Amino acid sequence: MPRDTALMPFVRCALAPGFCLTACLSLALSAPLSAAELKLTAPDDLRDDLLSASLTQTALDEGETDVQDLIAAAQADYRRVLAALYEQGYFSAEVNIRVDGREAARLSALQPPAVVNRIEITVDTGPAFTFGQAEVAPLPSSDTLTEGFTTGARAGTAVMREAAQDGVEAWRQSGHAKAAVTAQTITADHARNQVDAAFRITPGPRLSFGPSRIAANSADSAVRPERIRAIAGLPEGKTYDPDEIDKAERRLRRTGAFRAANVTEDEAIGPNDTLGTVIEVEDAKPRRFGAGAEISTTEGLRLTGYWLHRNFFGGAERLRFDAEVAGIGGQTGGIDYSLAATLTRPAFRHPDAQLTLRALVAREDEPTYLTDQVELGVGVDRIINDKLTLRSELGFRLARTKDSFGTREFRHVLLTGGATWDNRDDSTDPRKGAFAEVELMPFVGLSGSATGLRATADLRGYREIGQKIVLAGRMQAGSVIGPSIASTPPDFLFYSGGGGTVRGQGYQSLGVGTGAAKTGGRSFAALSAEVRGDVTGNIGAVAFVDYGYVAASSQFAGGNWHGGAGIGVRYKTGIGPVRADLATPITGPNAGRSVSLYVGIGQAF
Repeated sequence: MPRDTALMPFVRCALAPGFCLTACLSLALSAPLSAAELKLTAPDDLRDDLLSASLTQTALDEGETDVQDLIAAAQADYRRVLAALYEQGYFSAEVNIRVDGREAARLSALQPPAVVNRIEITVDTGPAFTFGQAEVAPLPSSDTLTEGFTTGARAGTAVMREAAQDGVEAWRQSGHAKAAVTAQTITADHARNQVDAAFRITPGPRLSFGPSRIAANSADSAVRPERIRAIAGLPEGKTYDPDEIDKAERRLRRTGAFRAANVTEDEAIGPNDTLGTVIEVEDAKPRRFGAGAEISTTEGLRLTGYWLHRNFFGGAERLRFDAEVAGIGGQTGGIDYSLAATLTRPAFRHPDAQLTLRALVAREDEPTYLTDQVELGVGVDRIINDKLTLRSELGFRLARTKDSFGTREFRHVLLTGGATWDNRDDSTDPRKGAFAEVELMPFVGLSGSATGLRATADLRGYREIGQKIVLAGRMQAGSVIGPSIASTPPDFLFYSGGGGTVRGQGYQSLGVGTGAAKTGGRSFAALSAEVRGDVTGNIGAVAFVDYGYVAASSQFAGGNWHGGAGIGVRYKTGIGPVRADLATPITGPNAGRSVSLYVGIGQAF
């Protein structure tokens, strides 16, 4: 029998040759696999970085047991661990890696040991180096110097790399798209424990945007080429700016018509110092539908659904239909219905503007009024940046209402303007950031209907405390200025109580007046606070308190407050947390005497 030291000990076979071969194969396949451990001896402040750099640690984390692979990983770690030390400024460090007491560099990959039990990495960092010379030149301005890349500061390859990249990026931001590091000198002086580092940048010419082209593999996109270019909005003829490339990609993805969108710069400079670009897109599935449900013991069941087409006319126009049925089995009057259609066209006269046409037919059967309405509107949204959006709309509204004032018809022209600011980290389950939405809606009465102004605001803030606690707060306010309560459409007035304002209090239980003469108020305010905590990976708990205020006047005078409080649980899913809240009134005659349950998807706010 030949000897195979990699798999098994030497065995002399005195049996039949065929049986001997079978036995040897069996021994080879059943030989024990290595279950090694790694020991790292290094300063505590470097351990995480060194373990992250170690290929041995990665192999063990992935369950690797093959001896040859573990030795190869250990041998590769000399370079990887040294590179991690250079990142932190240790340029005279020594690294020893031993496999069961033998230096890994001296082991043969062709004749490895039969088993690996222990791998030890020992690091002697030596002194930390500082910068002697630290130079990146030329630069477009002195304010592009990288923090920490200066004489006397702690040296390291990470800050050197950052300084060189910052220098190139500074030139690119100034229109020099092809700026590059063309020379570098890095010298370590071990006698002085210093590093001299100098990088030379060649800016190249200042460029302007040339024509944009559709990539060959995107020629079959269902969105027309001229619309793709219009949506991307690359400013041909304007000075090159790398931020415009990022904006173009975001605009394309924002339409929803594309699964992926990438814009790349040409390698070569074009005529007259221009730089062309190539737009590559991958179409998303054109149609989508969805549904949702919320339930409350007082408000009943709310069912919602939508259908949309992402590219209705071939220009990334989005057509969407929304339907809603609410109040099923609730104690909030009758059942509400609504059907809405919205058509949105991106890149309307500007890459960051979109035109919206909408139509709405709805019935609201509330405890104090019944309204049937039709609304038509045309508006423009202007996206200022990733956080701020402005909107305006011209609309017409026809409503027929039955309430304590009798049966009436309202006809209004609506002039709506608003703004939304949103820098939350997650729209369905925020942990930090803020959200603000304000809206002013002048309404001009026709055929005897009153004229006035309706103003609303919704402000929310989130702050993370440690790793598991989130504090969340919300303030809502609204006012109707101009007409009296009797002359205002009842659905323009304000109520408080229920899942959207004060949990625990009855739905729209706080208004103006009592009994059959009860109406909404002309001013409204609400305050909500929540403490959200993570219990396990997917389960969270919430404690909350809500207060609401309604007044008959537009100036928030002479009104009444009510409050509710409770606890809830959250179960995190891929589409947002499933919410279940139990709440009770904390003011009024029913304080502490009733409990309401609210179930839905997403946080309460």
